Amino acid sequence: MNKSFSQQSRRQFLRQSMQLGTVAMLGANGLWLPTHVAAQSSPSGIMEVDTGRIRGYCNEGVSVFKGIPYGASTAGENRFRPPQPAAPWTGVRTVKDYGPSAPQSLRPDGKLGEGQSEDCLAINVWTPEPNGNRKRPVMFWCHGGRFTSLSGSSPSYDGTNLCNRGDVVVVTVNHRLNILGFTHMAELGGESFAHAGTAGMLDLVAALEWVQRNIEQFGGDPDNVMIFGESGGGRKVGTLLAMPAAKGLFHRAVIQSGPTIRLASAEAGTQQAKSLFDELGLRPGDMGGVQRAPVERVIGAYQRLSLRGEFAPIVDGDALPDSPFHPSASTANPDVPVIVGANRTELTFWMRNDDAAFNMNERQVEERLQSVTGDLTREVIDVYRTAEPDASPSELYFLIASDHSYVVPCMVIAERRAALNAGLVRSYYLTWDTKTRGGRLMTPHALDIPFVFDNTHPQKTTYGFTTGTEKERSMADKISDSWIAFARSGNPDTGKLPDWPNYSGASRQTMVLDNVSKVIEDPIKSRREIMQRVLGLS
Repeated sequence: MNKSFSQQSRRQFLRQSMQLGTVAMLGANGLWLPTHVAAQSSPSGIMEVDTGRIRGYCNEGVSVFKGIPYGASTAGENRFRPPQPAAPWTGVRTVKDYGPSAPQSLRPDGKLGEGQSEDCLAINVWTPEPNGNRKRPVMFWCHGGRFTSLSGSSPSYDGTNLCNRGDVVVVTVNHRLNILGFTHMAELGGESFAHAGTAGMLDLVAALEWVQRNIEQFGGDPDNVMIFGESGGGRKVGTLLAMPAAKGLFHRAVIQSGPTIRLASAEAGTQQAKSLFDELGLRPGDMGGVQRAPVERVIGAYQRLSLRGEFAPIVDGDALPDSPFHPSASTANPDVPVIVGANRTELTFWMRNDDAAFNMNERQVEERLQSVTGDLTREVIDVYRTAEPDASPSELYFLIASDHSYVVPCMVIAERRAALNAGLVRSYYLTWDTKTRGGRLMTPHALDIPFVFDNTHPQKTTYGFTTGTEKERSMADKISDSWIAFARSGNPDTGKLPDWPNYSGASRQTMVLDNVSKVIEDPIKSRREIMQRVLGLS
């Protein structure tokens, strides 16, 4: 293992890269505040879920229900506890607007950011035919933003086109994040707070349980649920695969650019919790005090503490017995077919506001890589230069950084999952380049989202990576249909792509997604091999 590399340094590198994109992501383009429905929509019929009757709206042939509570408020005595049931209501509840996002940021005046609340456990459903007799595949989306930010309310995640294209039911969800979702309190707070370090993931389990109880009312099949997610959403999918409580709640899984191989220990989580009490001026273990603290103070503490490390699910030996893919794939959900992959130049997304990164020379590349590849830096550059002789210095840097943080870890996940259950894993590598921003971003992080959701129109692309061109629509046609087919049967083959073989550690057959897609064995072999040495994941 490269002596200069550690899990902590990898996270630090990602945080440094992300800082340049965070302002844009949490601004007008990113937090995705609750929105009101379009004026041309019409009311839906009345539906009944297990907590009461609801009415959404119809648009473009799809019935939409937004902001349905699947759990109680997580404030007060419910803070840092497992999700509690939503209270039933009388009459007909209008569910036309997205629910609040989980607390994650403060305004300049110190108030909680707009559209945020601890009463955030809400689910959104798109369906072609509510109350129908057919049972359709359910596509359950986990939103991105690491384990710390954003929500399921992005226009990029609008399920209308997926419903119309594939005759499926689409679900997105909000849940607890960051310090409120992943602070390990078991050692300090006792049994009642034993699962505080996985509370945000238990919210997702509760949402999947809601699907089991209610989705038939929306024309969905509770016995055919696919979880999928990108970036932090992919990390959540990988974590759900490692949770015994999620067993039987989903039947397929797709991890898009979300490689969570190893999560923090209970010991590390306890240290984070002690830091929270210290920031709030409370005695460690004063659970009443930490529950009564204004949410603005808690999020303020989070913003300071997040500079030291990410708040993410904790391996607590119970809700999360093991890391998802370390030292091998978790055996909690071994029979679930999985697709996993990443994009060629993921890091251009996070560096998109760093003009200097797009105009580097070889010396500057080597300087930037020292904190990542350490004493292997020169060897890494030589291997990549041989493999990619036509790449500019900046492109070479983006390839190295992207392989380090996303591409190769996703390949390791494919290998370890295939070792657990051969014949149930498929791998992809997206190499299609966006032409927006002069093409300089190439294949950035999140480029896959508009293709998966068939949302290439500018009004539904949060980051502006697609503009609705014919080539973009062609990519969406291929990728959306493959994801829909996988949701329906566990087989992504549709005839629009080459036959997609299962992945194994021996052949490493990977679907390379581009204008002309093809299956290649071990598509970045020399790059993968040296990056696994850097990462200590050989």
